[in-house]
Amino acid sequence: MKDFSGMYAALLTAFDKDGSINYEATGMLAERNIQKGLKGMYVAGSSGEAMMMSEEERVSLLEYVSRLNKGRVTLIAHVGSTSTDAAIRMAKRAAELGYDAVSAVAPYYYSFSGEAIRGYYTDILNATDLPMLIYNFPASGGFDGMLSLVSDMIDNKKLMGVKHTSVNLFELERFKHMKRPLTVFNGFDEMLIGGLSMGADGGIGSTYNFLQDDILAIYAAFKKGDLKKAMEVQEKVNRIIEAMIPFGVFAMEKAILTELGIPMGDCRKPFLPLSEAGKAKAKEIAATLK
Repeated sequence: MKDFSGMYAALLTAFDKDGSINYEATGMLAERNIQKGLKGMYVAGSSGEAMMMSEEERVSLLEYVSRLNKGRVTLIAHVGSTSTDAAIRMAKRAAELGYDAVSAVAPYYYSFSGEAIRGYYTDILNATDLPMLIYNFPASGGFDGMLSLVSDMIDNKKLMGVKHTSVNLFELERFKHMKRPLTVFNGFDEMLIGGLSMGADGGIGSTYNFLQDDILAIYAAFKKGDLKKAMEVQEKVNRIIEAMIPFGVFAMEKAILTELGIPMGDCRKPFLPLSEAGKAKAKEIAATLK
C-alpha cells in the first residue's frame, strides 16, 4: 500500500447563485491546493457539503476533480451515506476514476448498531480494490464506538486507516497501536499539533484550502522536532479559526477564498448566508493572507 501520510485539503465545493456546483471555481481551488504543495485532497466530504448534494452531484464532482488532477496529487473520495448501496456505487465510480482511496463517515440519523455499521464498512471495502479510510466523526451521528469497530476489522488489509475528527486524542493514539500499522489523520485543524504529537501521520482539514503555507509549516516544523516553531504557527492558525467561529466556519472559509479571488458562493441551505459582520471579518482575514 502506498504512503498516504501528509497534509490534505478537505476540498470545499463552490456554488453558483442558483445553488448549482460551480465547477470552474472548485477547479480553481483544487489547483491552488495542488500548486501550494499539499499531499492531496479529500473530495466530497463534510467540508465539501456532500450531505447537501444528490448522489449524481457527488459523482459529478468526483469526476471533475479527477480530470483536473491528472494524477498529480493523492485523491481520497468520500462516499459516506446513510445508504450502503449508494456508498458502494460512489466507491465503484471512484475506483474507475483512478482515486487512490475511498473514505466514509459512519451512516447517521438512524442510530445504527455497531454490527450494522461494521457491515456497512465491510460491504464498501469488498466493493472495490481501493484502500479504505474510515471517517471517525462521532459528533456527526452519535456513533462513538469506532475504536472497537476498527479493531474488529483490522485483518482486512484494505483498511488503510482512520480520519479522526474528534477531541479524543487518547483514541487517536490507540488507533496507532493496533495489531498492524494504520495511517491516522488528525481531523480538527485547531488541534493539529495535538494530533501529530499523539501519532497522527498527517491531517485533513478545511482551513487547509487557504492556510496551506501555515499548515505545511506546522507539519514541517513538527517533523524536524521544532515544536516551538510549530506552536507559533498553530497559534496563528487558531487566532484565525477563533475569529471565524462566531460567523460559521464553512461560510467564512468560502468568503475568505472569495476575497482571495476564487468565487466560492454561499453554503447550501439550511446553512444561513454570511452576515455583513462576517463578510467584513472575512475581508479582514483575507487581507492578512495576500
